[in-house]
Amino acid sequence: MPAFGNSSRSHTASLDLAPDTSAPRWTHRNDTDPWYDTFPWWGVIVAVVLVVLGLLVAFNEGYNIAFDRIIPGLWLTVKATVYSFVISCVIGMVIALARTSQNVVARNLARSYVELIRGIPILVLIFTIALVIVPSVSDALGQPNRVPQEWRAIIALSLIYAGYIAEIFRAGIQSVDRGQIEAGRSLGLSRRETTRSIVLPQAIRAVVPPLGNDFIAILKDTSLLSVLGVLELTQRGRQYASGSFKFRDSYLALTFIYLTLTVVLSLLLGVVERRLSQDRKGAR
Repeated sequence: MPAFGNSSRSHTASLDLAPDTSAPRWTHRNDTDPWYDTFPWWGVIVAVVLVVLGLLVAFNEGYNIAFDRIIPGLWLTVKATVYSFVISCVIGMVIALARTSQNVVARNLARSYVELIRGIPILVLIFTIALVIVPSVSDALGQPNRVPQEWRAIIALSLIYAGYIAEIFRAGIQSVDRGQIEAGRSLGLSRRETTRSIVLPQAIRAVVPPLGNDFIAILKDTSLLSVLGVLELTQRGRQYASGSFKFRDSYLALTFIYLTLTVVLSLLLGVVERRLSQDRKGAR
């Protein structure tokens, strides 16, 4: 069965056809392009939006009150993001190793997990894991209703993103040159030792940028945990808006908080990517 999202259309070669000169062609930017063509206008637009929202929060009483009511949920949002990311990375690594293993059972079980996660909407998975699977496992272990709602939400987000992060790790593992694996085996290393000493260090270095993108995605998707009543940023914003009927103040203040977090993380991720690219150039 093809993976979800892959194109199933067949590619056919066309013979004796002249090239279509009317179709636009993409060109790479170079130093001869005018400054206004290469200037990061998108950054200016995002900065202007942040400044406008920041001024509203700082100097408008309604927005300031909404911000003060919402910001206590920041700690829970950050906590859920970090915990979910770490747990999903551990599970995702295990699934990726299973997907690339020679064991047919492990490989198919891992593939099934990934396809199930990617084939079901995140909101449905959150409800199913937090309200069905976690309570059922808790009851089976003789600890009914002992898992707090906050941890049900973190477990749900971790299991969901483990399926996506597993594909990132799998791509990183398979990007390692086959010759290096064979060289490790020729030196007398076992398959496990080769994976641990040669494959994983290179794979982890290659997957850092996409993992950073998933970290930002998890941060934004913590807003979905509000459907479970977890008092993170979005839930606090919803509560304040429904109680005060100040929807504009509440949701624009909430937008300012999330946009600030994602912009800062995106800038940090850009610094990491540049460092990694410089290291790769220096290693050649």
